[in-house]
Amino acid sequence: MKRTLYFWLCFGIAILLAIYFSVRTITTYTGRGPISRIRNISISSDIADKNLSDIARSITIPSGATISTINLDDINKQILAIPGIRKSATRRMPNGSLSIQVSMYQAVALWTNGENYYPISADGTIVNQPTNTRNIGNVVFRGHSLPDDITTITKSAHKLIGYLDYLEWIENRRWNIHTLAGITIMLPEDNPSDAINTLSALNSNYKILDKDLRLIDMRDSSRILIK
Repeated sequence: MKRTLYFWLCFGIAILLAIYFSVRTITTYTGRGPISRIRNISISSDIADKNLSDIARSITIPSGATISTINLDDINKQILAIPGIRKSATRRMPNGSLSIQVSMYQAVALWTNGENYYPISADGTIVNQPTNTRNIGNVVFRGHSLPDDITTITKSAHKLIGYLDYLEWIENRRWNIHTLAGITIMLPEDNPSDAINTLSALNSNYKILDKDLRLIDMRDSSRILIK
């Protein structure tokens, strides 16, 4: 007898829950009831303490759109149009909210067109709006092209940061360094970081970058030509 009562009790509860969730689903997808409205939009980033106001302003939701009719792909496209956004994922939440998670590029250097300075990521992607002033503590690149990864050369170039004007990618195969004093340093195709280490040591010992020079050619590993 007890088992029979327990069975029917569970059966009744299951029926009520099925009715509840069915009604909830129907009202949501037909745009009726409070749960169908977009109640909240939450945005999170993989970079802590990042200002996300530009992302919030980029999102436009059509008048009358509900949580079920909103086009998530359109929202992601709007967000991806912002400089520095690498990925965007938007989800509908059961409480009527939209959850947006973005993955962002991180600036490692600057690129300049001669007038403005653009923060760029390790793969050369512009990650923020340009400014017309330069932070002397940043490595700067110039030219129409960059290799796919500038991480290593950026770290190496920081050793010359007090002398560095900009780096230029030459013929898609090697680097030239231009100093603030007007010296052009021609780095080899292979192991440019080793050449920078050598140059940094020479400068520490002989202040070579403070001298009145035009050119330091380091393309030949067996000798350094100075003009």
